[in-house]
Amino acid sequence: MVIPGKPQNVAVIGAGILGASIAWRLAQRGIRVTLIDKGQPGHGASSHSFAWINAGAKQPIGYHNLNRRSLEMWRRFAAGIGDDGDLDSVGLRWGGKVSWESDPVAAEALVARVRQLQSWGYPTRLVDADELERLEPALEIGPVAAAEYSPNEGQVEPQMVVDACLRRLREIGCEVIAGAEVHGFEQDDDGRVRGLAIASGSRDVDAVVVAAGTETTRLAALAGVNVPQAESPGVVIRTDPLQPLLSNVPVVYAPPLGDGRREIHLRQCADGRLMIGEGDQESLAEDDSQDHADDLLTRACHYLPGLAGARAVPVPVGWRPMPLDGYPVMGFASEAPNLYVALTHSGVTLAPALSQLAAQEICDGMPADAVLGPYRPQRFAGLTPDEVAAATHPRATRLR
Repeated sequence: MVIPGKPQNVAVIGAGILGASIAWRLAQRGIRVTLIDKGQPGHGASSHSFAWINAGAKQPIGYHNLNRRSLEMWRRFAAGIGDDGDLDSVGLRWGGKVSWESDPVAAEALVARVRQLQSWGYPTRLVDADELERLEPALEIGPVAAAEYSPNEGQVEPQMVVDACLRRLREIGCEVIAGAEVHGFEQDDDGRVRGLAIASGSRDVDAVVVAAGTETTRLAALAGVNVPQAESPGVVIRTDPLQPLLSNVPVVYAPPLGDGRREIHLRQCADGRLMIGEGDQESLAEDDSQDHADDLLTRACHYLPGLAGARAVPVPVGWRPMPLDGYPVMGFASEAPNLYVALTHSGVTLAPALSQLAAQEICDGMPADAVLGPYRPQRFAGLTPDEVAAATHPRATRLR
């Protein structure tokens, strides 16, 4: 059965974790998909992501619930794209996240966050120092004023997810085009996109998905669609590969050392390398020097002594997708009715849910307004400069 109005030929622009996931979902629905990326798939913002699957850091409750829905979809999603359903083939690992505070004021804030999340039904809880040590014996935790454990959280490897999606797409005959920049769209009088231009020529399409991370703003503008972003630079480092260090809990947030520098977070990747960052997941940072990498590693060694002797490998600063108000942009654009925008900062956590919802809206023509209603691209239409400034996400204050 062919659903009336269902597009048969869809181009997905952007092969990061969100774009690749949407392409796979569409292909599962019988769509002929062409996935296009200006670089190498997965080598953009997805390659810099800390890749922590969580809903605990997300507010308000509607956005929290969207992230929680997606978190709970990850196991089934990974089995669908993994090799023979193997979760290890995408680096999916559960076990939760621990964090603690040594400063009494920061501890009060942590306790308040835990109590709020518990009131929302989220399975996080306060733990004492003894339980924290039992949860992850590899850590040297030091003074503990308050600590929490969120057992339902986990991690995944974005590049492995992208690669798995590409394998599934190619198995069913979909085309993946890397190193191809989209230069423009051919549109009808009503704004509908009928073709797109890349270096190799024009491509006819029934619909387009723009899921190109930081490039989404430029690409959408080519079709007359306003999707403003704020600049959100971030820095993480990696170590050289090591034997497994964290035996139980894969994601760790440790407090500042009291010297004016920020807290650190770390996780061990599937290939044995550790990923280390500072601040929270939206902290702005541009220092990708070797000195800064060495400093982060030294601070991490304070809490994880098994890192002694590891080598810090700096990673070039990554520019993260950051919609202007910090929340996802999902849906068809009024100015180009068959152009679907898919943009979010939390691509790793949200990929399973947003890709499923996008495929439903594109294939079935049924808007998921009860879930995605607050996140439509139309909320940015006609913003004045003052309104743009007022809407800017507080942790990402420089506009694109």
